[in-house]
Amino acid sequence: MAEINPEFRGYRSPLSTRYASKEMQYLFSEQHKFSTWRKLWIVLAKAQKELGLEITDAQIAELEAHIEDIDFKAAVEEERLTRHDVMAHVHVYAKQCPLAAPIIHLGATSCYVGDNTDLLILKDGLQLLLPKLVGVIKRLSEFAVQYRDLPTLGFTHLQPAQLTTVGKRCTLWIQDLLMDERALRSCRDNLRFRGVKGTTGTQASFLQLFAGDGEKVKQLDKKVTKLAGFERCYTVTGQTYSRKVDLEIVSALASLGASVHKMCSDIRLLASRKELEEPFESTQIGSSAMAYKRNPMRSERCCALARHLISLHASAANTLAVQWLERTLDDSANRRLTLSEAFLAADACLITLLNISQGMVVYPKVIEKNIAQELPFMSTENVIMAMVKAGGDRQVCHEKIRVLSHEAGAQVKQHGKDNDLVERIKADGYFAPILNDLEAILDPRTFTGRAADQVLEFVREDVDPILANYGDNIETKSVGLAI
Repeated sequence: MAEINPEFRGYRSPLSTRYASKEMQYLFSEQHKFSTWRKLWIVLAKAQKELGLEITDAQIAELEAHIEDIDFKAAVEEERLTRHDVMAHVHVYAKQCPLAAPIIHLGATSCYVGDNTDLLILKDGLQLLLPKLVGVIKRLSEFAVQYRDLPTLGFTHLQPAQLTTVGKRCTLWIQDLLMDERALRSCRDNLRFRGVKGTTGTQASFLQLFAGDGEKVKQLDKKVTKLAGFERCYTVTGQTYSRKVDLEIVSALASLGASVHKMCSDIRLLASRKELEEPFESTQIGSSAMAYKRNPMRSERCCALARHLISLHASAANTLAVQWLERTLDDSANRRLTLSEAFLAADACLITLLNISQGMVVYPKVIEKNIAQELPFMSTENVIMAMVKAGGDRQVCHEKIRVLSHEAGAQVKQHGKDNDLVERIKADGYFAPILNDLEAILDPRTFTGRAADQVLEFVREDVDPILANYGDNIETKSVGLAI
């Protein structure tokens, strides 16, 4: 192996260098993490002072003066010696705040800053994701209404089926995303603080600090929780808050990933049929060799990121499953990867999906042409019913249609020609009584049922109330995508 240049730039996650927003990247940055630790030490000191411990305003002021100016190099050196990240930062903070050094981390265990910081980050991460998700829902609902009555081939088993509309199909994507909004909102609203619980969750160290006054320990827990911005803390914990909390959140994010993958897979299939396209810039190159190509790279990116997001569910589930008794440390390294990547991947998916949803292009003439290849077969029942109303014999008509359909099918499958069933019906004198009505019988809009009405009902009853909940807090600006 070649000698490593000391100035080389080490591995950086593509989620940071290419895909996720600056806001989400900062949320999981070391600067934010360790400055939050310091804020939590200050919160603890303030609450302890209010409850009678000998902590001065000068000590708290000194701590507040050094929240952001973290000496990361010194912290790395301390951790190399102590093999303990929290104590390394305690020592560095204490050197910066000699007056306050004796009261930093007083009575607390590492999870006081570690777990509580994670919970703050999870809450803020959900707050960042929800307006983006609702922005996608809003734009897709506008698209659905716009194309609510444009007939298109439905597909079951990836085979042509009864007609639907472009807008109705879009509502199926939205419905999944609405379920994701509900799940993420529930995670955010039900999230609690760990608070001050001590080494195994019994609050024994704090009971000693307050000379056995359990009521003051309860007040401390509540005060710290409020000062940190939470309404409630978990009543019981082990050394850590239950990793079930992580699992619930990652599960909701993985479920969002599945919704994104489904929608973007549909877009890729429709792009292959040239019925719908995602945005494509005038200077964009689809292929280095095939200059004509307009690849659905945004949807492909979403699918790639969504697969990674979906896979993280297993990590969160397994981490919960192996937390023995009050806790084991084999959660630590896994959570550093899983939680950050789940949020960054979800963020990247929603950024890209918002861009897609704001620029989808529909090609009605291609859709119409594709319908024309299949509708004659699908309309045979309507033709039979029309003939019966005109006085024809149902069984005779059925046999006529059966023969003509097979002849037309042979032209399509064996000779690669267009579906000519309609022409064959027009040429057969048996169908003369309904020829004047044939165009109306074959109107694609008569085959879409209540699809157009369903779109309007769905948007009014299911989508609009959710949009109203967010008011102006909806991300609607299309973000420029990284390469």
